[in-house]
Amino acid sequence: MSARTLFRVTQCRRGTAAAEMALITPLLITLMFGAFELGNYFLSEHAVSKAVRDGARYASRRSFTEFTCSTVSADVLDKTRNIVRTGQVANSGTPRLVGWTNSATITVSVTCNTAGGFTGIYTGKATGAPVVTVSASVPYSSLFQSLGFSSTSLLLNASSQSAVMGV
Repeated sequence: MSARTLFRVTQCRRGTAAAEMALITPLLITLMFGAFELGNYFLSEHAVSKAVRDGARYASRRSFTEFTCSTVSADVLDKTRNIVRTGQVANSGTPRLVGWTNSATITVSVTCNTAGGFTGIYTGKATGAPVVTVSASVPYSSLFQSLGFSSTSLLLNASSQSAVMGV
């Protein structure tokens, strides 16, 4: 190979755009799929937060007779879990999130403030008003599970409280 041919080959710029694209494409695809996955995670987290808020709101509007300072009636427990998981009181709804089939991931508890240390306009008022807490810990379902990306250890956690109003 002559020096002139070697000089001509090193000065040729016709394939530089293709070579740069071949180097950058894997990075761009990784960023794009990562953005999709992150968006799906935040959407799922929001759905769980909204679900437990709906469940706490539903449970707080049940009658005072269905609560003690330590237990929740079975009817309130079942229906609240259904509201949280499916958005419906009946047990026949579709889950809010793909793979959220287990109602045991939802806890419903009640506590009462029996200390009686109220001040201001609440001084001398009755104590022991029940407060319902609804929590959920749901396994995250990845968009790319079919490609081998599993996220079984990643949980979506949310909790919400509401005072029982007995409406």
